[in-house]
Parts: sequence; C-alpha cells; structure tokens
Amino acid sequence: MNANLLKYVTGLADDSMVLSQRLSQWCSHGPTLEEDIALTNVALDYLGRARMFYQYAAELEGLGRSEDDFAMWRSEREYSNLLINELPNGDFAFTLVRQWLLDEFYQLYLSSLLLSTDKTLTSIAAKAIKETGYHLIRSRQWLDVLANGTDESRQRINDALDEIIGYIPELFTNTDAEKALPDIAVSRAELEPLWQQQIAQFCEQIGLVFPEVQWQVTGGREGVHSEHLGYLLTEMQCLARSHPTAKW
Repeated sequence: MNANLLKYVTGLADDSMVLSQRLSQWCSHGPTLEEDIALTNVALDYLGRARMFYQYAAELEGLGRSEDDFAMWRSEREYSNLLINELPNGDFAFTLVRQWLLDEFYQLYLSSLLLSTDKTLTSIAAKAIKETGYHLIRSRQWLDVLANGTDESRQRINDALDEIIGYIPELFTNTDAEKALPDIAVSRAELEPLWQQQIAQFCEQIGLVFPEVQWQVTGGREGVHSEHLGYLLTEMQCLARSHPTAKW
C-alpha cells in the first residue's frame, strides 16, 4: 500500500464530501427556485467526485472498507479536508464567493491532475473538469450580478471576501504526501500565480477590488478543524450510525 497516495486521495475525497454536504444545505432555501436547483446539482456533482475518490481510497487501502466507511465512520479529526470547504454557508453572497474562488481553483487543479501518471486520478479529473467548467460560468455570472447590483449586494460580496481571504493560502500549500508524489499529485504551489492572475483579470472585468491576505489559518489536512465540521459530520453521519447494519 502506498501510504502517501492513500492520504492524498482521501484528502481529495474529503474536500468533495464536505463541500457537497455544505452546499446541499441550501436545498429548499435558495433565493429562487432555479438557484435552489442549481446549488443542489452542484452539491450532487461534488458528491459524485467524493464517491469516486473514496472508492479509489478503499481500493488503495485494501482492507475491505467501502466508500460509506470512509464517509460515515470517521471522526472530524480523521477528516483531512481543506478548512474553506467546511465553513458555514452564511448568506447567499458568502456561499457564492466561496464557490467562485473554489471553481477558479478547481479549473486549474483538475487540468493539472489530467497530467498525473495515475490513470485512476486522470479518469476522475476528466469527468470532474467538465462539471467545473459549468460551475465556474455560473459563479462568474452571479458574482457579476451582485458586484454590480445594489450597494448592499456589493457590500455583501466584499464582506464575504474579507471573511474567506485567510482560508485561501491553504489551497496552495503542498502536503508532505503531495511532495512525495511528484508525478502523481498536483503541485498546489505552482497553481497559485495562475489562480491569482485569473482572479485579478475577472475582478478587473467586473470592477471588484480583491483584498490582500493579511491573516491565514491552516490545519485541515492534519485533521485540525473548526468546530463547524463536527456539527456537519454529526448531521451527515446520523442515519448511518443510528442504523449501522441498514442497507439501502
């Protein structure tokens, strides 16, 4: 078993699982029916990614565990998702800003993952990058609408950026496992200047000032999370843990 590869794949799975669960909380609460459905569909896309990564992690581990075991039977300290993904949704502007920043990131990340020497990962990336393209189009359209809407909508965008900005550096921090897999894993640090260029170009296009990073938090990859993840997992895992032998 390649321990570094298992850790890498599990982290990618956790990223998708946690973000999917967060976005699914908008179901029946969206600002419009169309957007309610759109957010739920994005959540389902990330759930699909999580399943593929968890299935591969289970295969790599070789202990007979399933995707459900990885998702439903680990505690928050065993999860290694990025902290930005577990943040509460806040208002619609906060969710939108986070999703836009992540969509810009995943477009670059998945494009790089297509070059991995690991065929399973390239297969997952090929499926996911198509979804990300649609996600990014939608996020940019909404950000343009809110940034150039009312004074309040623009202020909410700026407030969301100020709240999220310190979680961005973790996106571009290579873990020890990633460093040990130079031909398989994506080098996050190499993506940062490309991401910053994309962000700057779009912000200029819609007249938005992107804030500088003046604070930062990390630790998600090491299992050090905010209190929010514990509540999220408790809700998500409740049914499976209440009926551990159930089949559906």
